[in-house]
Parts: sequence; structure tokens; C-alpha cells
Amino acid sequence: MKLNTLTPSEGSTKNRKRIGRGTGSGRGGTSTRGHKGAKSRSGYKSKAGFEGGQMPLQRRVPKFGFKSFNRVEFKPVNLDTLQGLADQFNLATIDMDALVAHGIASKNDKIKILGGGELTAKLEVTAHKFSASAVEVIEKLGGTVNKI
Repeated sequence: MKLNTLTPSEGSTKNRKRIGRGTGSGRGGTSTRGHKGAKSRSGYKSKAGFEGGQMPLQRRVPKFGFKSFNRVEFKPVNLDTLQGLADQFNLATIDMDALVAHGIASKNDKIKILGGGELTAKLEVTAHKFSASAVEVIEKLGGTVNKI
């Protein structure tokens, strides 16, 4: 083995043009940066969304409204959905596990039972929140309401 026979390993080097190594290299002079302006100078950094001094999009578009970060989102479930579950799977108690198992809610959802539709079965319902009309219908049929 001699020094003149050494070569780098396959794939260890990249075959690219080196920039800013004199006019003979083909990439000297302005080093592919063009003439003048902020982008040609060293240390140039652009802010995200900068549009060359033009009014940027995030300032052109009007802002309105307010979203409270304390808002709690509930997954609404109507009484007719509970009736369908009770009929189809012969359930007497409906809780989070039953709703998740049958694909009505995901395990991280907070459930609110609403009074929409007909309910004929006597059910024991467990959820995070209930509307007044849902509580009235469930208790009228002899069922119970449990809040988590």
C-alpha cells in the first residue's frame, strides 16, 4: 500500500462544486449569490413570513373572534343513540366503556347526553354531563343518571 494508491471509501465523499474558491473554479466572484442586496451578504437571515418589505399575509388578513383556551368540548350523544345501543346489544347500563367499545366516542372524549329522540328502555346512564331534558326522560322511565 502506497500513499498514491489511497482512495476514499465508496459513498464517503460528495461530488459537488465548491463555492467561493476563486474565479477558476467556475463558482468564484459572487459565489452564486448575485449582486448586492441583503441575500448576497454574510450573516443574512430572513424572518419567517417576510415578504421583502411588502405587508405580509398574516398582517393583511383581518382578525376577528375569540377562542377561550379554557373551553371544554363535549361529544354530544342523543337519547335515540342510547336506545339503539340498548336494543342492539341488550344493554341495561351505558357508561364510557360501552360508548367507546361500540365506536360512539373515543376514550378521551367528554360525553354530554342530550334529549334528542325517543327513549323507551329503563337505563342506568353514566356520562360527564346531561341536559335537563335528557335527565327528565331517563328518570321518568325509572332509569338513573350518574355524573362522572
